[in-house]
Amino acid sequence: MNYRIEKDSIGEVRVDADHLWGAQSQRSLENFRIGQEKMPEEVISALVLLKKACALVNHDLGKLSGEKKELIVAACDDILTGKYPDEFPLVVWQTGSGTQSNMNVNEVISHICLKKVHPNDDVNMSQSSNDTFPTAMHMAALLAITNRLLPALDAIIREFKRLEEENEGLIKSGRTHLMDATPLSFSQELSGYRSSLEADREMICDSLKYISRLAIGGTAVGTGINSPKDFDILTCRKLSELTGLSFVPDENKFHGLTSRDSLVFAHGSLKALAGDLMKIANDIRWMASGPRCGLGEITIPANEPGSSIMPGKVNPTQCEALTMVAVQVMGNDAAIGFAASQGNFELNVFAPVIAYNFLQSVRLLAEGINSFRLNCLSGLKANREAMEGYLHRSLMSVTALSPAIGYEKAAEVAHLAHENDLTLKQAVLQLGYLSEEEFDRLMDYRKMI
Repeated sequence: MNYRIEKDSIGEVRVDADHLWGAQSQRSLENFRIGQEKMPEEVISALVLLKKACALVNHDLGKLSGEKKELIVAACDDILTGKYPDEFPLVVWQTGSGTQSNMNVNEVISHICLKKVHPNDDVNMSQSSNDTFPTAMHMAALLAITNRLLPALDAIIREFKRLEEENEGLIKSGRTHLMDATPLSFSQELSGYRSSLEADREMICDSLKYISRLAIGGTAVGTGINSPKDFDILTCRKLSELTGLSFVPDENKFHGLTSRDSLVFAHGSLKALAGDLMKIANDIRWMASGPRCGLGEITIPANEPGSSIMPGKVNPTQCEALTMVAVQVMGNDAAIGFAASQGNFELNVFAPVIAYNFLQSVRLLAEGINSFRLNCLSGLKANREAMEGYLHRSLMSVTALSPAIGYEKAAEVAHLAHENDLTLKQAVLQLGYLSEEEFDRLMDYRKMI
């Protein structure tokens, strides 16, 4: 393997000549051989986009020459188009400020520019890792939610609306505590799932206004040392132009550097979504259970064989995948909460693990929702015969008789029917509480929903 010698403030280090990073990236590679979790590509892309914006603003402020600006911008554009996918190898488990990944980006850009720009003096001009990495975290989170998660949510909401319309008028037995309850329509049940996801979407969108506040301009400890006046405002304005999203400076940079509260808050809305997805997927696999020894109220697509030993078995695998995603997101929420509580004085030093877990949650939720929609919901069909059978066997429809005969007598009817395997009609006629005509008038399932 061919090497070249790179230098930093500590001294010389050998770097693989086939790669574009410098001494600080190489030291990180050698000193943190921990795990397989690499810095998320969303964070790298955000850092690169930030470097581009900073170069443009530094030039506008008269701090960076036009030639160096053009070199940095061109290098950033090349990276953003995927031209250098193997130049950002650092793991999550590095310095808690993300400094080494910030320098990895600075060094790669410098080498793409044939070292005509300095990684610290030019690419990192007016910045510190302590403000660029939190800024990149927020940018990556906002971009991922906007471009990946919200479209996935919108698509699954539309799918539930389609299922509601398709099953309009189909009445089934309700269930509470996993026990029989009063009737509802299948469309009403589906509307509950849809409304949950719509509420989750609203909560997620509400959280974005906090993520849009960036720490850039705070530099080392929040005072903005070596950052020119209005650098934060101009950089946020430039980022808004480049992304089409709205970014604003955090009004208090000491808060922006040391607190990760906005990501905790936003991830809480992701956990709420995960909780609803868990419930929805569980309901669907309960309703699809069978085919002969379960509820069998619905059928879902048979995507693959379900057993290596039981021929013909098919399992609700999309439900299982989505519920595992939900569990991971809930675990990520705990990690993010703990990490956000750490750090000392002017800096939170758990930034990489927060970024990794947050972006993993967004990615898993978006992809899990899309997979569940395409491979499960799109082929979901109601078993009308099964639903109607359970509806007519349910004892809890007796609730409709309570206004006429009272709660105690209605309960007596239900117990008699259950203990003697009678229908509600047979039980109420046997007890003499209602005539057949009266029973038929009261036991109107459509009026119950």
